[in-house]
Amino acid sequence: MESTTLWFLLIAVLWTGYLALEGFDFGVGLLTRRFARDDTERRVLINTIGPVWDGNEVWVITAVGATFAAFPEWYSTAWSAYYLPLLLILLALIGRGLAFEYRAKGDTDSWRRRWDLVIFVGSAVPAFVWGVILAGFVQGLPLDARHDFVGGWADLVTPYTLLGGVVTLALALLHGTHYVALKTVGDIRVRARRLAGRLAVPVGVVLAAFLAWTLLRDDTPSRLAAAGALVTVAAVAAGATAIARGREGWAFVATFAAVAGTAVTLFAALFPDVLPSTLDAANGLTTANASSSDYTLTVMTWVAVPFVPAVLIYQSWVYWMFRKRIGVQHIP
Repeated sequence: MESTTLWFLLIAVLWTGYLALEGFDFGVGLLTRRFARDDTERRVLINTIGPVWDGNEVWVITAVGATFAAFPEWYSTAWSAYYLPLLLILLALIGRGLAFEYRAKGDTDSWRRRWDLVIFVGSAVPAFVWGVILAGFVQGLPLDARHDFVGGWADLVTPYTLLGGVVTLALALLHGTHYVALKTVGDIRVRARRLAGRLAVPVGVVLAAFLAWTLLRDDTPSRLAAAGALVTVAAVAAGATAIARGREGWAFVATFAAVAGTAVTLFAALFPDVLPSTLDAANGLTTANASSSDYTLTVMTWVAVPFVPAVLIYQSWVYWMFRKRIGVQHIP
């Protein structure tokens, strides 16, 4: 396997891990607004992700850093075009992290309500905008012969990319609902299971429409992209069946697979491009013309071989250590 292909796959894996792990974080943040009935229930929801949310964010830092090192042309062109959306995501994530820490520092209801709103917005904005950006990679951007972005907002925000944002937001909400059902006891668990059952059909419909649109954009879609789409839709259906039977663990695994299948479909539809040009196909960025030197990729590979498994083992250990369920009776 060529080093450029290997690093494209590694970056796709990093994005998949981020969307799946940070995805349920965002879903839990969305549930704090209307699903939680009082401050005690909000504290339960926040405590379910308390030990893991900041570790989950490392995946996107690694994905962006790997893109910078392995495909500098992709990094510079894409993030220059999406500068303002990325700034919006960054501000939302900063505010969300502050809210987790500061909402308990005041004793008034108004103080906590303000920070709860920041948690909600800080979860909704990244969950939506990341979908817009990733769909934009597949759609392509107007690039000139120098690989510079020469378009405007109308090229970034289109019906296809907006649908991509809705899909990642909806998947995050469903994924987070399954996670809450898995991590809580009592009434919260029962209501989360009920909500997950109601969300399954609309999320499945929106997801199927987006994946079909993604496949139809290519005259000859790859088999991997088509397989990823089928797995995704089947996983949502399996999750609905599992949650209806009270198997929250399998339901969470199913939505994890649905998120992963969505990412596989997008990156498989994109390859071997990394950022197509809508002006002229010759102006597009590919794994060949956007990559670093072979020597750089080789060094990066030798560094990644020991460290990626170590990170996976450590993060798995953290999830195992904090695997127990919590409920309102555990909140002082």
